[in-house]
Amino acid sequence: MPKLHKTSAQWQAELTPDEFRICREGGTERAFTGKYWNCHQKGVYLCRCCATPLFDSVTKFESGSGWPSFYQPVDGLVIAEHKDMSHGMVRIEITCQHCDAHLGHVFTDGPKPTGLRYCVNSASLTLQESK
Repeated sequence: MPKLHKTSAQWQAELTPDEFRICREGGTERAFTGKYWNCHQKGVYLCRCCATPLFDSVTKFESGSGWPSFYQPVDGLVIAEHKDMSHGMVRIEITCQHCDAHLGHVFTDGPKPTGLRYCVNSASLTLQESK
């Protein structure tokens, strides 16, 4: 799938100010405030910017972090990882492989079977509910 490229002005026209700050500028929403941190609906979580399927609700778990957390993406090719040394920490930032939207970070303190915790901003996601 080819990369999706849009100008900053195009993204600003499509996203709310918070979504733009988080998805396009690498921001973070406050813990326990996002739409999906405590969501238990079944479905697939899509990238808010390009609608690429990212996470299935069956991989979502309660991490206690205040952000939606998943132990694996729907496919290993939909998430890109980047070294993030901001805020005096060394972390792995995750972005959408298709449109480069900032999603959050991945940590190695998740549950089995992967041991990973994909900690994602709700503003970076849209839930496509299953019936």
